[in-house]
Amino acid sequence: MSSAKKIKTAYTFNNKATLIKGGKQYFDQLKSLIGSAQQFIQLQVYIFEDDHTGNEIKECLIAAAKNNINIQVLLDGYASRNLPKEFTQSIRDAGIQLRFFEPILKSKNYYFGRRLHHKMLVVDGMFALVGGINISDRYNDLPNQPSWLDYAVLIEGEAAFELHKLCLQFYHKKRNTETWIDKSNVASRIQTFPHTAIRIRRNDWVMNKNQISGTYMEMFRNAQRSIIMMSSYFIPNGFFRNEMIAALKRGVNIQLILAGKSDVKIAKNAERYFYRWALRNKIQIFEYQPTVLHGKVAICDNRIVTIGSYNINDLSALASVELNAEIEDDLFAETVIKEVNDVIMHQTTEIKKIDIDENFGTWDKFIQWLSYITFRSIFKLFTFYFSKKTMTE
Repeated sequence: MSSAKKIKTAYTFNNKATLIKGGKQYFDQLKSLIGSAQQFIQLQVYIFEDDHTGNEIKECLIAAAKNNINIQVLLDGYASRNLPKEFTQSIRDAGIQLRFFEPILKSKNYYFGRRLHHKMLVVDGMFALVGGINISDRYNDLPNQPSWLDYAVLIEGEAAFELHKLCLQFYHKKRNTETWIDKSNVASRIQTFPHTAIRIRRNDWVMNKNQISGTYMEMFRNAQRSIIMMSSYFIPNGFFRNEMIAALKRGVNIQLILAGKSDVKIAKNAERYFYRWALRNKIQIFEYQPTVLHGKVAICDNRIVTIGSYNINDLSALASVELNAEIEDDLFAETVIKEVNDVIMHQTTEIKKIDIDENFGTWDKFIQWLSYITFRSIFKLFTFYFSKKTMTE
């Protein structure tokens, strides 16, 4: 079988995809899906906090459990470790299955950098939300507090069933698990969805999964006109940069939408270390200004979109358990392009060489270099253990 044929068979086709912006739109959609569940709900998320947004979603889940909906929740054992016992106990008391992925100091196979970075909800094996949005006030629109910029995709159809199976595998730590619903039971409904090609892409180095990184490599190697990348922590390794250079030499236009304000200052300084390299190679850089940028989206040739939890750095490539949806559909890509262009036009500042020269002196450049070296050292600490094992968690 040819490699092209293998790639195509990874797609499902009876799907509908809708772009969902973070903030109120996302959490309204999340609550609507939870409230509409008929059989089961699966939620997997990196950060779940005990704040207004977290409690609102918790109460939605408890209300669904009271309606005899089967619910499983998987949270990362590091990022969600500060949830109060009373909070988690109220979830369990409602009959909801709740587990933490790799709890700190309690895991039999502890890998320091391997965190569950998923952000997804699956309902009835028919509907799913996949993106980069955690359950926390920072990602929601609240009075006098606009949300961080982020995105998700609402998936309806066949790909949601694939996510249902994936959720079960991670929750039960088994490759093969019995699904909660027979696919044939939803086949007739699935056939009614538009012909939108979607494939679920994962990165999990321990489990030999390098699919999202592979998607980016395919974009660089196959792009004919343009690639737009939005990343909250853009610190590409040498291999990634070489693939970008090869695409640029073929005449591909590359644009980066990066954070102007960052929740991790050292990461922003390390990121800016690359600006001079990018500008020398005629890569356009736009910094988002209104709030923190947390989105992880890329578009190739106005046709292929990848969206999810994957950042462009070694932590996502070689440590964290990441999940993206890759959508090949002209109409969906058109919607994403329109949204991204609106962000570029109205909410970013383009960075040019003169800005680097005027705004960053020798000391600033040294701090950026030192931040990069420090970040690279942190990445090595998080990824030094990676011998691949046959395991799910």
